[in-house]
Amino acid sequence: MTKLFTGVSAAVTTPFKNGEVDFESMEKHLRYLKENDLQAFVINGTTAEAVTMSEEEKTKALELAMKVADGDIPVIAGTGSNDTAASIAASVAAEELGVDGLLLITPYYNKTTQAGAIAHFTAIADAVNIPIILYDVPSRTSMTLEAETVAELSKHPNIVALKDATGDFAHLSRMLGLVDDDFAFYSGNDDIALPFYATGGHGLISVSANAIPKTEQRLFELSQSDSKKAIELNNLRFPFVEAMGSDLNPLPIKAITNHLGFGDYEFRLPLVGLDADIVKVLVESYEELQKGLTAE
Repeated sequence: MTKLFTGVSAAVTTPFKNGEVDFESMEKHLRYLKENDLQAFVINGTTAEAVTMSEEEKTKALELAMKVADGDIPVIAGTGSNDTAASIAASVAAEELGVDGLLLITPYYNKTTQAGAIAHFTAIADAVNIPIILYDVPSRTSMTLEAETVAELSKHPNIVALKDATGDFAHLSRMLGLVDDDFAFYSGNDDIALPFYATGGHGLISVSANAIPKTEQRLFELSQSDSKKAIELNNLRFPFVEAMGSDLNPLPIKAITNHLGFGDYEFRLPLVGLDADIVKVLVESYEELQKGLTAE
């Protein structure tokens, strides 16, 4: 299979209003992202607070994303779970809706061994006929996929990529040396996107792209063509990106999507919003970046 996308996608936020998903604001946000160079929608992931959403809400979110994408960019559904059977059911349902690919997190809480991870992902991949991106995020799952495990899984025709949120460049280099060239690696860490590209990564599944999609895609493109300008842009964007990682995701980024008019600053428990003074600092960081981009 060819790569699902190259460049920057967004782990899209879910706006809530009075406890319900605000699909009107979500559609407005998705259209903004598409119009500003985003290469793919990733729906119902961690940033979307999908674990607090009903199956009906997640289905509607995917349907809305496919409507906005309109075949121009891929829609990738987060269907991972620590329950293999539940993940298979969600993955099959997403495929039947017509999504372009799946994002599958490594099992968490009960976790698993490397052999168990291979069996888990293989069982899901065997049940569908669309591309799968594995998601390795040890800060949330307390487990890491070993390079040899990724290499073994990459042999499955439906497993085409890895979202790597380990922050370990030596690990990335090991994996790059063990897989075929058509297997893609996407960073899951906005703050190290540029060195990830320089090491051989193929793109980014981004939180900050919810607010600055054009800037994130431009950084990727410059990383492929003009390293000096890429470094300059990375230095300009970095204070904002660092601010977006200053607290638990998606608390900071939803302060900015709210500032941009893409839904209320609202969460479902157990998440609660940040204090107003912290939100003020986050918004100021965004505005400073915009001034810098305008002055370029």
